[in-house]
Amino acid sequence: MPHGAEVTSTTGASHGPARLDREFTVKARSQGHLILRRFLRHKLAVASLFVFIAVVLFAFAGGAFWHYSYDQLTPDISAPPSLRHPFGTDSTGMDLMAMVMRGTQRSLEIALFVALTATGVGTVYGAIAGYYRGVFDTFMMRFVDLVLTFPTIAVAAILGAQVGASAGSWFFIGIILAALTWPIVARVVRGSVLSLREKEFIEAAHALGARDRRIIFGHLVPNVMGPVIVSVTILVAGAILSETGLSFIGFGVLPPDTSLGLLVSQAQTAVSTRPWLFYFPGAFIILIVLSINFIGDGLRDAFDPTTTRVRS
Repeated sequence: MPHGAEVTSTTGASHGPARLDREFTVKARSQGHLILRRFLRHKLAVASLFVFIAVVLFAFAGGAFWHYSYDQLTPDISAPPSLRHPFGTDSTGMDLMAMVMRGTQRSLEIALFVALTATGVGTVYGAIAGYYRGVFDTFMMRFVDLVLTFPTIAVAAILGAQVGASAGSWFFIGIILAALTWPIVARVVRGSVLSLREKEFIEAAHALGARDRRIIFGHLVPNVMGPVIVSVTILVAGAILSETGLSFIGFGVLPPDTSLGLLVSQAQTAVSTRPWLFYFPGAFIILIVLSINFIGDGLRDAFDPTTTRVRS
Protein backbone atom coordinates (compact mmCIF):
# COMPACT_ATOMS: atom_id res chain seq x y z
CA MET A 1 0.00 0.00 0.00
CA PRO A 2 1.46 3.45 -0.92
CA HIS A 3 2.84 5.62 1.88
CA GLY A 4 0.36 8.18 3.11
CA ALA A 5 -2.74 6.29 1.92
CA GLU A 6 -5.79 6.37 4.11
CA VAL A 7 -6.82 3.04 5.54
CA THR A 8 -10.46 2.58 6.46
CA SER A 9 -12.10 -0.58 7.80
CA THR A 10 -15.64 -1.03 9.01
CA THR A 11 -16.71 -3.81 11.28
CA GLY A 12 -20.22 -4.46 12.34
CA ALA A 13 -21.59 -6.51 15.18
CA SER A 14 -25.32 -7.33 15.45
CA HIS A 15 -26.93 -7.54 18.81
CA GLY A 16 -30.64 -8.12 18.18
CA PRO A 17 -32.18 -5.24 16.23
CA ALA A 18 -29.33 -2.90 17.08
CA ARG A 19 -26.22 -2.85 14.99
CA LEU A 20 -23.07 -0.94 15.97
CA ASP A 21 -20.79 0.19 13.18
CA ARG A 22 -17.27 1.17 14.10
CA GLU A 23 -15.04 2.98 11.66
CA PHE A 24 -11.28 3.10 12.10
CA THR A 25 -9.39 5.73 10.13
CA VAL A 26 -5.61 6.26 10.02
CA LYS A 27 -4.73 9.60 8.46
CA ALA A 28 -1.43 10.42 6.85
CA ARG A 29 0.86 12.67 8.88
CA SER A 30 2.83 15.46 7.29
CA GLN A 31 6.59 15.73 7.64
CA GLY A 32 6.18 18.91 9.65
CA HIS A 33 3.89 17.15 12.10
CA LEU A 34 6.38 14.32 12.60
CA ILE A 35 9.23 16.80 13.16
CA LEU A 36 7.15 18.69 15.73
CA ARG A 37 6.27 15.49 17.59
CA ARG A 38 9.90 14.41 17.78
CA PHE A 39 10.95 17.86 18.99
CA LEU A 40 8.28 17.92 21.72
CA ARG A 41 9.61 14.62 23.06
CA HIS A 42 12.87 16.40 23.87
CA LYS A 43 11.73 17.99 27.14
CA LEU A 44 14.98 19.84 27.77
CA ALA A 45 14.86 21.38 24.28
CA VAL A 46 11.27 22.52 24.79
CA ALA A 47 12.13 24.07 28.16
CA SER A 48 15.19 25.76 26.59
CA LEU A 49 13.01 27.16 23.81
CA PHE A 50 10.79 28.88 26.39
CA VAL A 51 13.89 30.20 28.19
CA PHE A 52 15.34 31.55 24.94
CA ILE A 53 12.03 33.21 24.02
CA ALA A 54 11.96 34.80 27.48
CA VAL A 55 15.50 36.13 26.97
CA VAL A 56 14.57 37.54 23.55
CA LEU A 57 11.49 39.26 24.98
CA PHE A 58 13.58 40.61 27.86
CA ALA A 59 16.12 42.04 25.42
CA PHE A 60 13.87 43.47 22.72
CA ALA A 61 10.68 44.33 24.63
CA GLY A 62 11.89 44.84 28.20
CA GLY A 63 13.23 48.32 27.55
CA ALA A 64 9.76 49.60 26.73
CA PHE A 65 8.51 48.66 30.20
CA TRP A 66 11.58 49.56 32.26
CA HIS A 67 11.88 53.06 33.65
CA TYR A 68 15.63 53.40 33.00
CA SER A 69 17.53 53.58 29.73
CA TYR A 70 20.89 51.91 29.13
CA ASP A 71 22.53 55.34 28.67
CA GLN A 72 20.69 57.15 31.48
CA LEU A 73 22.56 58.33 34.58
CA THR A 74 20.93 57.90 37.99
CA PRO A 75 21.91 59.33 41.41
CA ASP A 76 22.56 55.78 42.70
CA ILE A 77 26.28 55.15 42.18
CA SER A 78 27.69 51.61 42.55
CA ALA A 79 24.44 50.49 44.20
CA PRO A 80 24.09 46.75 44.85
CA PRO A 81 21.03 44.85 43.54
CA SER A 82 17.78 46.11 45.09
CA LEU A 83 14.11 46.53 44.25
CA ARG A 84 14.93 49.89 42.65
CA HIS A 85 17.84 48.44 40.65
CA PRO A 86 17.43 44.62 40.43
CA PHE A 87 20.87 44.21 38.83
CA GLY A 88 22.52 47.12 40.67
CA THR A 89 24.29 50.09 39.10
CA ASP A 90 27.81 50.83 37.91
CA SER A 91 30.31 53.48 39.03
CA THR A 92 28.59 56.19 36.97
CA GLY A 93 25.09 55.39 38.24
CA MET A 94 23.80 53.61 35.14
CA ASP A 95 21.20 50.93 35.76
CA LEU A 96 22.75 47.54 35.01
CA MET A 97 19.44 45.86 34.17
CA ALA A 98 18.82 48.38 31.39
CA MET A 99 22.38 47.88 30.12
CA VAL A 100 21.98 44.08 30.20
CA MET A 101 18.78 44.43 28.16
CA ARG A 102 20.61 46.48 25.55
CA GLY A 103 23.70 44.26 25.70
CA THR A 104 21.63 41.08 25.25
CA GLN A 105 19.89 42.66 22.27
CA ARG A 106 23.19 43.54 20.60
CA SER A 107 24.81 40.17 21.37
CA LEU A 108 21.80 38.26 20.02
CA GLU A 109 21.78 40.35 16.85
CA ILE A 110 25.47 39.65 16.27
CA ALA A 111 25.27 35.95 17.13
CA LEU A 112 22.16 35.20 15.07
CA PHE A 113 23.40 37.23 12.12
CA VAL A 114 26.73 35.38 12.14
CA ALA A 115 25.05 31.98 12.53
CA LEU A 116 22.47 32.49 9.77
CA THR A 117 24.87 34.13 7.31
CA ALA A 118 27.70 31.65 7.83
CA THR A 119 25.29 28.71 7.71
CA GLY A 120 23.66 29.89 4.49
CA VAL A 121 26.96 30.48 2.69
CA GLY A 122 28.64 27.37 4.10
CA THR A 123 25.71 25.08 3.30
CA VAL A 124 25.51 26.13 -0.34
CA TYR A 125 29.29 26.06 -0.76
CA GLY A 126 29.74 22.66 0.89
CA ALA A 127 26.80 21.08 -0.97
CA ILE A 128 28.15 22.20 -4.35
CA ALA A 129 31.67 21.00 -3.55
CA GLY A 130 30.49 17.62 -2.29
CA TYR A 131 28.12 17.05 -5.20
CA TYR A 132 30.55 17.75 -8.05
CA ARG A 133 33.68 16.27 -6.37
CA GLY A 134 36.84 15.89 -8.44
CA VAL A 135 39.10 18.84 -9.25
CA PHE A 136 36.26 21.28 -8.59
CA ASP A 137 35.83 19.96 -5.06
CA THR A 138 39.58 19.95 -4.43
CA PHE A 139 39.96 23.58 -5.44
CA MET A 140 36.96 24.70 -3.36
CA MET A 141 38.05 22.86 -0.23
CA ARG A 142 41.62 24.12 -0.41
CA PHE A 143 40.18 27.63 -0.24
CA VAL A 144 38.17 26.54 2.82
CA ASP A 145 41.34 25.20 4.44
CA LEU A 146 43.06 28.53 3.75
CA VAL A 147 40.31 30.55 5.44
CA LEU A 148 40.29 28.18 8.43
CA THR A 149 43.96 28.90 9.07
CA PHE A 150 43.14 32.53 9.90
CA PRO A 151 42.81 33.19 13.65
CA THR A 152 39.34 34.67 13.99
CA ILE A 153 39.97 37.13 16.82
CA ALA A 154 43.28 38.37 15.40
CA VAL A 155 41.95 38.91 11.87
CA ALA A 156 38.76 40.56 13.16
CA ALA A 157 40.85 42.90 15.35
CA ILE A 158 43.14 43.83 12.43
CA LEU A 159 40.19 44.55 10.15
CA GLY A 160 38.57 46.57 12.91
CA ALA A 161 41.72 48.61 13.37
CA GLN A 162 41.95 49.29 9.64
CA VAL A 163 38.35 50.43 9.34
CA GLY A 164 38.45 52.46 12.54
CA ALA A 165 35.39 53.76 14.33
CA SER A 166 32.96 51.80 12.18
CA ALA A 167 34.26 48.66 13.90
CA GLY A 168 31.85 49.57 16.66
CA SER A 169 28.93 48.72 14.38
CA TRP A 170 27.38 45.36 15.25
CA PHE A 171 26.67 44.74 11.55
CA PHE A 172 30.32 45.20 10.63
CA ILE A 173 31.38 42.83 13.42
CA GLY A 174 28.83 40.29 12.22
CA ILE A 175 30.14 40.47 8.64
CA ILE A 176 33.73 39.87 9.78
CA LEU A 177 32.84 36.91 12.02
CA ALA A 178 30.56 35.35 9.39
CA ALA A 179 33.28 35.67 6.72
CA LEU A 180 35.70 33.79 8.99
CA THR A 181 33.35 31.03 10.23
CA TRP A 182 31.35 29.84 7.20
CA PRO A 183 34.08 27.29 6.24
CA ILE A 184 33.20 25.30 9.40
CA VAL A 185 29.71 24.68 8.03
CA ALA A 186 31.04 24.07 4.52
CA ARG A 187 33.26 21.20 5.67
CA VAL A 188 30.43 19.57 7.65
CA VAL A 189 27.96 19.83 4.76
CA ARG A 190 30.47 18.65 2.19
CA GLY A 191 31.20 15.49 4.19
CA SER A 192 27.50 14.69 4.52
CA VAL A 193 26.82 15.33 0.83
CA LEU A 194 29.66 13.02 -0.24
CA SER A 195 27.84 10.20 1.53
CA LEU A 196 24.32 11.14 0.46
CA ARG A 197 25.10 11.49 -3.25
CA GLU A 198 25.68 7.74 -3.46
CA LYS A 199 22.23 6.90 -2.07
CA GLU A 200 19.49 5.31 -4.17
CA PHE A 201 17.18 8.32 -4.10
CA ILE A 202 19.88 10.48 -5.71
CA GLU A 203 20.43 7.88 -8.43
CA ALA A 204 16.68 7.77 -8.98
CA ALA A 205 16.59 11.56 -9.31
CA HIS A 206 19.35 11.35 -11.94
CA ALA A 207 17.45 8.62 -13.80
CA LEU A 208 14.31 10.78 -13.87
CA GLY A 209 16.27 13.63 -15.44
CA ALA A 210 16.40 15.99 -12.46
CA ARG A 211 18.73 18.95 -12.91
CA ASP A 212 21.78 19.36 -10.68
CA ARG A 213 20.28 22.42 -9.00
CA ARG A 214 17.14 20.50 -8.08
CA ILE A 215 19.14 17.58 -6.72
CA ILE A 216 21.39 19.82 -4.62
CA PHE A 217 18.73 22.11 -3.17
CA GLY A 218 15.73 19.78 -3.33
CA HIS A 219 17.28 16.52 -2.13
CA LEU A 220 20.77 16.94 -0.66
CA VAL A 221 20.43 20.15 1.37
CA PRO A 222 17.20 19.09 3.17
CA ASN A 223 18.86 15.82 4.15
CA VAL A 224 21.85 17.50 5.81
CA MET A 225 19.72 19.66 8.10
CA GLY A 226 20.72 17.67 11.19
CA PRO A 227 24.45 18.48 10.95
CA VAL A 228 23.66 22.02 9.80
CA ILE A 229 21.48 22.72 12.84
CA VAL A 230 24.21 21.50 15.16
CA SER A 231 26.63 23.81 13.35
CA VAL A 232 24.26 26.75 13.85
CA THR A 233 24.23 26.22 17.62
CA ILE A 234 28.02 26.04 17.68
CA LEU A 235 28.28 29.22 15.63
CA VAL A 236 25.90 31.12 17.91
CA ALA A 237 27.98 30.20 20.94
CA GLY A 238 31.20 30.96 19.11
CA ALA A 239 29.93 34.32 17.87
CA ILE A 240 29.01 35.47 21.37
CA LEU A 241 32.38 34.40 22.72
CA SER A 242 34.20 35.99 19.77
CA GLU A 243 32.34 39.26 20.30
CA THR A 244 33.32 39.08 23.97
CA GLY A 245 36.95 38.64 22.98
CA LEU A 246 36.82 41.54 20.53
CA SER A 247 35.24 43.78 23.17
CA PHE A 248 37.97 42.76 25.63
CA ILE A 249 40.69 44.11 23.32
CA GLY A 250 38.65 47.14 22.25
CA PHE A 251 37.44 46.12 18.78
CA GLY A 252 33.92 44.97 19.57
CA VAL A 253 30.81 47.06 20.18
CA LEU A 254 31.94 50.49 21.35
CA PRO A 255 30.35 52.93 23.84
CA PRO A 256 27.88 54.56 24.03
CA ASP A 257 26.34 51.35 22.69
CA THR A 258 26.92 48.16 24.64
CA SER A 259 26.84 44.36 24.44
CA LEU A 260 27.18 41.50 26.89
CA GLY A 261 30.82 41.11 25.91
CA LEU A 262 31.53 44.77 26.50
CA LEU A 263 29.77 44.70 29.89
CA VAL A 264 31.85 41.70 30.99
CA SER A 265 35.02 43.36 29.73
CA GLN A 266 34.30 46.61 31.57
CA ALA A 267 33.49 44.76 34.81
CA GLN A 268 36.58 42.54 34.95
CA THR A 269 38.34 44.87 37.39
CA ALA A 270 35.30 45.09 39.67
CA VAL A 271 34.74 41.37 40.28
CA SER A 272 35.88 41.56 43.90
CA THR A 273 34.30 44.92 44.81
CA ARG A 274 31.11 45.02 42.69
CA PRO A 275 30.57 41.42 41.52
CA TRP A 276 27.07 42.10 40.20
CA LEU A 277 28.57 44.08 37.31
CA PHE A 278 30.37 40.96 36.11
CA TYR A 279 28.06 38.09 37.03
CA PHE A 280 24.74 39.35 35.61
CA PRO A 281 25.93 39.86 32.00
CA GLY A 282 28.07 36.71 32.31
CA ALA A 283 25.02 34.73 33.42
CA PHE A 284 23.08 35.91 30.38
CA ILE A 285 25.91 34.79 28.08
CA ILE A 286 25.82 31.33 29.64
CA LEU A 287 22.01 31.23 29.55
CA ILE A 288 21.88 32.09 25.83
CA VAL A 289 24.59 29.61 24.86
CA LEU A 290 23.13 26.72 26.85
CA SER A 291 19.54 27.29 25.73
CA ILE A 292 20.47 27.46 22.05
CA ASN A 293 22.64 24.34 22.35
CA PHE A 294 19.76 22.38 23.90
CA ILE A 295 17.33 23.68 21.27
CA GLY A 296 19.77 22.59 18.58
CA ASP A 297 20.02 19.14 20.15
CA GLY A 298 16.23 18.80 20.04
CA LEU A 299 15.98 20.04 16.46
CA ARG A 300 18.72 17.65 15.36
CA ASP A 301 16.78 14.72 16.79
CA ALA A 302 13.56 16.02 15.23
CA PHE A 303 14.98 16.43 11.72
CA ASP A 304 16.87 13.12 11.82
CA PRO A 305 14.41 10.36 10.78
CA THR A 306 16.82 7.67 12.00
CA THR A 307 16.62 8.87 15.60
CA THR A 308 15.22 6.18 17.87
CA ARG A 309 15.82 7.84 21.21
CA VAL A 310 12.61 8.74 23.01
CA ARG A 311 12.58 11.59 25.51
CA SER A 312 10.54 11.23 28.64
